[in-house]
Parts: sequence; structure tokens; C-alpha cells
Amino acid sequence: MSMLLSVSGLPSVYEIEHITRMFYRDLMLRAECVRPRPGDLLTAATRHKEAVRCDGLIAVCAGRFHLMAALRTAEGVRVFRDHRVPGETDEFLLCKLLYRLLCEATNTRPPWGVLTGVRPVRLVHELWKKGCDDAAVEAYFTDRCLATSQKAQLALSTAKVQQPIIDRLEPRSCSLYIGIPFCPSRCSYCSFVSRTIGREQALVQPYIDKLCVEVAQTVALIHSLGLRLCTVYIGGGTPTAISADQLRQLMGTVRREIDLNTLEEYTVEAGRPDCTDEEKLSVLLEYGATRISINPQTFSDEVLAAIGRKHTAQDILDCYAAARRIGHKNINMDLIAGLPKDTVAGFERSLRQAIALGPENITVHTLTLKRASNLVIDHAQDEYEDVAAMVAKNELLGQAGYLPYYLYRQKGTLQNLENTGFTKPGFAGLYNIYIMEELHTIFSAGAGGSTKLKQPFGNAIERIFNYKYPAEYIAGFDTILDRKKRIGEFYGCDLDPQTTG
Repeated sequence: MSMLLSVSGLPSVYEIEHITRMFYRDLMLRAECVRPRPGDLLTAATRHKEAVRCDGLIAVCAGRFHLMAALRTAEGVRVFRDHRVPGETDEFLLCKLLYRLLCEATNTRPPWGVLTGVRPVRLVHELWKKGCDDAAVEAYFTDRCLATSQKAQLALSTAKVQQPIIDRLEPRSCSLYIGIPFCPSRCSYCSFVSRTIGREQALVQPYIDKLCVEVAQTVALIHSLGLRLCTVYIGGGTPTAISADQLRQLMGTVRREIDLNTLEEYTVEAGRPDCTDEEKLSVLLEYGATRISINPQTFSDEVLAAIGRKHTAQDILDCYAAARRIGHKNINMDLIAGLPKDTVAGFERSLRQAIALGPENITVHTLTLKRASNLVIDHAQDEYEDVAAMVAKNELLGQAGYLPYYLYRQKGTLQNLENTGFTKPGFAGLYNIYIMEELHTIFSAGAGGSTKLKQPFGNAIERIFNYKYPAEYIAGFDTILDRKKRIGEFYGCDLDPQTTG
């Protein structure tokens, strides 16, 4: 159903818009700063020229004396009113009012309530620092933010796994992300910066050559700043889409520039079995990777075909067996809840298959409909009523001894659900915790990379972006290196010119 959202009397509409999109993805927005009388709001908004193009109207108003949220559809009009509360902003109170109204109107209840941020676990850490106990944290989530008790407990459980890792993290630590923006084929749900390697073959070797230079200079920069490199993560795309020799070149550069014995973790996404053979798995181990990710997304051949994967479930099983046989001892596997053609029973079978294999990490993502994905571009969006029932099957992971260790949410995620990484005790993916909770600087090398600088003894964050696509990255490489000279200013020191090109 397409809806017109009319917001009046608020300086910002971001949270209101996000709450509304939990219930109605197809949304048009009209905002103004005036404060009309609540009784006039629906009439004024209905006269707006965009209203005739929509199936319904949502009006939200911070009036002089009242707060109001109203919904007009073919079935009639619902109006919720409330008074201001000392210490709370109009925007937050209107979010709660609107959430309650839309829950009643749609007979649904997004489980995270009015929490719109991508890092709900951070709230737990912040509340603990303020002296709240677990009961007070849960009450904050459920009573103030209207989240379900189940989601509050998930956030608490995740934070408890993270806390000892956070406690031992040094202030001047950092991590390094290295991006390979190539894949064997593009999955229908994917919105990442990624190119099909067959079509872009001529770019691959020049890209790897430039990337090795950026990695070397970034490591030199880390040393000049007096930072301690904790983790390295090679992701994509699909890093194993490049050749075994190109993997040796890249990982050889990492090994030459970094004392791998000092790293806490070195992850490489081995990703898809249609490009990850035994030779490449051997290269990953030989060149120092301590953690790899083999990502089935599903163990259903029908679903794999529906999302554009060019391999079978058996190929995944064979790849996993080869990784174990070669000697990899720390493996993550990704699954996605809500994929086209999947069912609750099918997702449960995939989850049980992953558990039976026994990887150290299992990460369950909820399908996110991004504008750049083919699912959205081709208007191939199915109805996804069953996705919450799929995510509920994560209880099987707890029964098998896995613990939630990191959690995040995205705009466009079905039913406002979450992505959660689960781990066997002692195998939490450190890089995932560091980046998701923004605990320290993450340097990024490669196309589409975003270096996120965080002050060692503060909360200030600054981002430095690389060019998005491989061809741009190669052509603008000198500009990319020049941008990173700003890093010295962020840390309040002069950089040796040799470390920044």
C-alpha cells in the first residue's frame, strides 16, 4: 500500500519516517515546520497534491498543546493523541504514538519497537556504564522503547559475550579491511559494490596491483601513528573470485608488511564454492588466515537458483569438507532468512544442516531489500510474512551451544528484524565486534572502502572514502592516497610523507 506521510511542527522527520517505513515501504513524505491545529491536519494534508497518488494518509503533528498521529485509509480514520512529557522530545513521543497507531491499524508489531538505530547492543553497554542492572536494561528496551522482551534479552546476551573482549581492547588499537569487489555472479539480493569477474577480467590484475600498494602504505601509516593492528579482514565481493596467484600476491603483501604473529585474528571470506577450490583454500592457510567464511546463504538448490547462485548445496558441503581437510580450524557460515522461494521449513533445514557441520560461527542475516539489488530493481519483491518465523528458528543455535556475539540492523530489513552472529564459546569474530560497536579505527583499502577513524580516548568519528568502483579506484588512485593525509590531522600529528605516498 502506498502512503503519504505528512509531518508538521518538527525540526526533523528522520525518526518518524523510519518508524513509518517499518509498516509501509512505499512511502511519500511531506514535511513542514508550522504547527497547525491537530483537528485541521488531516484536512490540510489531504489537499496536498501528492495525496491523490496514495492509498492512504498518515499525519503526524506536534501541536501547541497536543501531540497527534492519525491514519486515513479507505477503511476509515484512526487518531491517537497524547500530552507532552517532561524530559522527552516531541519527536520521540510522536514515534511511540505513531508506532502504537500503526501496530493497531496493521495488526503487526515490529519487535524492536521504536528503536531505529543499527546498533541496539550499544545501548546495553551505555546503560551498564550508567549503573543499570540487567532488569533495568530490559525495562528500558521494553517499557520505554516498546521492544519485545525477546529482543531485549537478545541484546543483553550479545553484550555479555562482547564485554570481556571490549574490556581487554587497547585504546590505540585498530583493524584493517581489504576489499575485493569481484564475484563469480551477482546475487539477486546484493547491493554491495561488486563486479562480475568474467566481465571485468581486464581490471582485476591492475586492481590487485594498486590494492597491494595501498595495503603497504596503510600499514606504514598505522606504524607511524603508533597504533596496534589487531585484526585484518579481507572481504568483498568474493575474495576467492580472483586467481590463486592473485591471492598469493595480495596475501603475500599482507604477510610482508605485517607481523602476523601479532594479530588477534586474520579473516578471509572464502565465500562461494563456485570459485573456492582446494588450491585457494590452501593459499589462505599457507599465507596466515586464521578464520575463513564459507557462505551457503541456503542449502536449498531451488533457493540458490532463485537468487542467481551458480552452484549447488552439495558444492557447499564439498567446499566445507575440503577446508577442514586442508586444516582450517575457524570457519564461519552465513545464512539468510527470507530469500525468494524459501519457506520456514526450508530455512530450518538449512539451519540444521549448518549446525550439523559444526562451524565455529554461524551468522544469520535477515534479507534486506536495498534499492541497488536486483530484487528491488526488477520489482521481484515477494511477500515475506514468514521471515519472523524463520528468524525465530535461531533458538536452535542456542540449543546447540552457540551464543550471540554481534548484532546489527539495516534500513530495509524485512519486518525491522536483525542480523546476528552466533559463536561457539571462545570463537567470537573479533573484527565483527570491533566494527559493529565502533570500538576503534578501521582502516580500509580497496574500491568502495570507508576508513572510519575513531579517537583513542573519545567518541569522535571521521570517515574517509575511497572511490566506489574498480575502474574509478584505479584511475583515481593518487587521489585516494592523498585523501588519507587527513588521518594525521585527526590524530594530531604530522605524517612522514613516505607513509602517504
